[in-house]
Amino acid sequence: MSNKSIISTDKAPAAIGTYSQAVKVGNTVYMSGQIPLVPETMEVVTESFEAQAVQVFENLSAVAEASGGSLADIVKLTILLSDMDHFAQVNAVMGRYFSEPYPARAAYAVKQLPKGVDIEVEGIMVTAG
Repeated sequence: MSNKSIISTDKAPAAIGTYSQAVKVGNTVYMSGQIPLVPETMEVVTESFEAQAVQVFENLSAVAEASGGSLADIVKLTILLSDMDHFAQVNAVMGRYFSEPYPARAAYAVKQLPKGVDIEVEGIMVTAG
């Protein structure tokens, strides 16, 4: 696949497993799930669920920019939560980062997330070129 490129930026956490931060094929970018890791320290944000959600969207933003776009170019998000009680709060935080028309989205509660965090978000983005 000659039009496939790997996206990597030090402004988002380094991969902690066998994956890339994002893969761009043509003008579509498949963004790996981001958890609330601070890129500079690779430490998990633990102050609150809100702080975790903010860090996740900051990380996604950095990957989007490294891919040649922005959060406004995301067409689909998948949100994984440790507890659906966080749903309203993730909506509030997401509202700070996205405006209408919003991307398509799914949200799931899962048994466990990497490093014991409460949120992970992955996205699909379409860039202009």
